[in-house]
Amino acid sequence: MDGFSLQTLADEHLARARNGAAGRSAHTLFGGHDHRLRQTLIALLDGQELEEHESPGEATLQVVTGRVRLLADGDSREAGPGDLVPIPPARHAVAADEDSVFLLTVVKRLGHED
Repeated sequence: MDGFSLQTLADEHLARARNGAAGRSAHTLFGGHDHRLRQTLIALLDGQELEEHESPGEATLQVVTGRVRLLADGDSREAGPGDLVPIPPARHAVAADEDSVFLLTVVKRLGHED
């Protein structure tokens, strides 16, 4: 059975985000377009944001390091290391309040293509 350290990957992706022009880095750890379940590690530098977008299905956000805010329906939910936050089935955004890495887990709705 294969595995990996989320903390090691988080450190690697924060370094990529710091060295890149976009201030972010992302990598799908499990799943992808041909799977319903997808887990993606996302690094955002302080002040960066994933702009408002639709949710392709049931989803959670788990903070590995840093602090982020989930913004949805005019509401804001802060999360820090170890926090697991359900993502509402509505348009939402994620903003980094400091250099941060989080694991996004999504179970896509049947028939949803992205």
